Amino acid sequence: MMTKEEILDAAAEIFRIKGYHATSMSDIAGAVNLQKASLYHHVSSKQEILLELLDQALELLTGQVIDIVQDENLPANKKLRRMIHAYLKALTDHFDLTTVLLMEHRSLKPELHARHVPNRDRFESLWREVVDEGTNTGIFSCENTGLAVRNLLGAMNWAITWYNPKGGLVIEEISDQTATLFLNGLRGK
Repeated sequence: MMTKEEILDAAAEIFRIKGYHATSMSDIAGAVNLQKASLYHHVSSKQEILLELLDQALELLTGQVIDIVQDENLPANKKLRRMIHAYLKALTDHFDLTTVLLMEHRSLKPELHARHVPNRDRFESLWREVVDEGTNTGIFSCENTGLAVRNLLGAMNWAITWYNPKGGLVIEEISDQTATLFLNGLRGK
């Protein structure tokens, strides 16, 4: 018996490989050995699949960082370092799902995009909270929290395009170097 989760997993992989617009419902049905008509017993449309994948991805990523954000025993710089590590690890551990989130969110129709945006904003607000905390406690010097957070997330998001698990650095090393670069900048000692 085919589950909706198996359908979503297959769709995420196909969307990552072919792109949302080049993927047909027949492609998804074929990947899970269903007739196209049978696929519609599980999902109503390709847009529904995409929205569910985006929601899943944001829920996963939020779950990876929320406990760090809420840890009152950690200063903001350590929180941010741990969040960077958790985020990059999640991006690479759940490559299909996170690639769909980062590359295909613009494929949502306007009414579904409007449903997606609050989840995205909630995730981004966790990062803003930590940067603001660091600024308020004097650990960070940040003139524009939104710009800082979008730069950090943007830099990390592109890892999905260049990260190679067989490359010279493992994701933990990349996350450490990314955190150090972001927290210390390029300034010499």
